[in-house]
Amino acid sequence: MADLTFDTLMDDGNYMGSERAKMDNKVILDELERKKKARNLAVPTDDNRVKAKLREVGEPITLFGERAADRRDRLIYVLSQIHTARGDDHQMDEESSEESEEEGEEFYTEGSLELLQARRNLAEFSLPRAQKRIAQQRIDSKVPLGRLIDIRKKVFAGVKRFSNIGSQIGDERPISQVRFAPNNKLLATGSWSGTVKLWNVPACITTRTLRGHGDRVGGIAWHPQATLTQGEGLVNLVSGAGDMCVNLWSLNSDAPLAVMKGHADRICRVAFHPSGGYVASASFDTTWRLWDVNTSKELLLQEGHSKEVYTVEFQGDGALIASGGLDAIGRVWDLRTGRTAMVLDGHVQAIFGIDFSPNGYQIATGAGDDTIRIWDMRSLKALYTIPAHVSNVSDVRFFRADGLPPFKAKPKAEPEDVVMNGINGDADADSSHDAEDELQEWKYRSGLYLASSGYDGYVKLWSADDWQLLRTLTTDSGKVMSVDMTTDGELLASGTYNRNFQLFAPEDVPV
Repeated sequence: MADLTFDTLMDDGNYMGSERAKMDNKVILDELERKKKARNLAVPTDDNRVKAKLREVGEPITLFGERAADRRDRLIYVLSQIHTARGDDHQMDEESSEESEEEGEEFYTEGSLELLQARRNLAEFSLPRAQKRIAQQRIDSKVPLGRLIDIRKKVFAGVKRFSNIGSQIGDERPISQVRFAPNNKLLATGSWSGTVKLWNVPACITTRTLRGHGDRVGGIAWHPQATLTQGEGLVNLVSGAGDMCVNLWSLNSDAPLAVMKGHADRICRVAFHPSGGYVASASFDTTWRLWDVNTSKELLLQEGHSKEVYTVEFQGDGALIASGGLDAIGRVWDLRTGRTAMVLDGHVQAIFGIDFSPNGYQIATGAGDDTIRIWDMRSLKALYTIPAHVSNVSDVRFFRADGLPPFKAKPKAEPEDVVMNGINGDADADSSHDAEDELQEWKYRSGLYLASSGYDGYVKLWSADDWQLLRTLTTDSGKVMSVDMTTDGELLASGTYNRNFQLFAPEDVPV
């Protein structure tokens, strides 16, 4: 299968080629047009008038368990269907349409040529990754149900064995965020003291202290190839702080390689694009911004939140980015076009943590209403609400099984007494079959569970298929600020308000 690229996308002969695909596309477009018109309908907000209108059009005035807001939504749907059938766009006369006319129209700010090129680069990067992800999901869909159940039981049994293996004082002030390096051997901690520290894990020995911020560090993120193929003298780490600066760091210097300025208020979370060429930062100036790592220049200033933006995260393909703010709203943006792909509206308190599932279409958000909400981009709605903690949910992280499964030494078999014709065929076949099963299990394991941290002092692990609690881990603090997991699934770290960070590991894993 040839890789899908930006240039070959529209030349693909199978793309929307069949009549059935064209009809399906027309149905989708018609439904989107109906919803667009429905948003412009002037509908009463008074519940009695809503019931009267429902009775007028021959609909039940109420359904079992229906609330006033749901009833109004049903009226909007019914009226939009009626108007579509009639082929007119007339609105109701009962309510003035001045409000809808005064609603702000969409507006576009002219971007730079650098942003245009960046959008093209992002499309070229994300299309083949999305193609490979979907191909792998098609393979996974053909795995027998019994095999999936066995994998699930095995993975969750390991997750339930996580326990605390140690606690380390990390700084003079609270630890705001913890993030493991891609090689799983380093842990970066950001602190309210304005410093970023790198630790060898699980030994918890400081290897470097990065000083360059004048205020509390809000977020840190590793370059996707840091500690792997990225040179130590190049950009390996990014941090954002209350001094309104985004700093880029190498691994062989205590001073930042570049300081990117532009935000008008403190910076909370930062994120590295999967390509390593771009960085996003969320700020209390109600915007998030996209930066070019190579030129250290701002490419995009994105508005859209009514209050401070607290968190930001990229999708694994690199096509989308999600932001969450103190307005209790999350937004998913298409980096290739600049448009909003989905609005995450459901929390009643500020969103503090956000993360994409490795499957590419699910998103987890943690908020001040003590819940984690799971969103599905295919249906454009919330899929599940987890009553996660008894205080603020500060961070959420899906497990990502990158690369090959970690090597585990197996006991050496006893030598055979007799080997016919010098060939041990059965042993080789069994070994090959075991390796295939292990690789299949590892690929399916990615995204199978997630971790959350809360201001109730707990770190919790949840299954990512039925969203049930797997393990509750206690810390030595009343507030857990952040959580992260290694890509081999053998370590979990949490940063706390009392200046410590904790390490957790399955009980049978040597550390």
